[in-house]
Amino acid sequence: MFFKILSGAFIASFISYTAIAKDIITAKATLINNSGATIGTASFTQGTEGVIIEIKAENLPAGKHGMHFHKKGTCEDTQGFKKAQGHIMPTGKPHGFLHTEGPHEGNLPNLIVHADGSVHVELYTEMVAILPNTSKPALLDEDGSTLMVHINEDDHITQPIGGSGRRIACGVIQ
Repeated sequence: MFFKILSGAFIASFISYTAIAKDIITAKATLINNSGATIGTASFTQGTEGVIIEIKAENLPAGKHGMHFHKKGTCEDTQGFKKAQGHIMPTGKPHGFLHTEGPHEGNLPNLIVHADGSVHVELYTEMVAILPNTSKPALLDEDGSTLMVHINEDDHITQPIGGSGRRIACGVIQ
């Protein structure tokens, strides 16, 4: 009898979990460098209040690198990725987690790359959503968006990009 009750509880839990899991919204990006070579991937999972981001990449320079969401979903101009435009920032707040009036919605923590050029990290932001129709800017809006990695560390205060420098990796979020 105990086993039947326990089995029923397990099945009910599994059915409940399955129903929740069906509604999970995801997106992905393939990261490329300035030569157009694939160097990694990023996956995006919508949480209840924000987005979980998992990044796996190789062949990046070791150290800290500024990382941001950019306005347009394009990485076609590989030399500078300038067609991706600037950071997502519909509220017009300044750049930086340390700025007294910031941060804007495109801000992310620095990407810290190992000495061998690899990175595998999971992080979370509450400043964006994957899909439109929320109070937050959507990564998959009408013109898309990109995940951008810069050559230098983001100091989280200097305008307009935290001193991050040129763009070295880009991934169109799909």
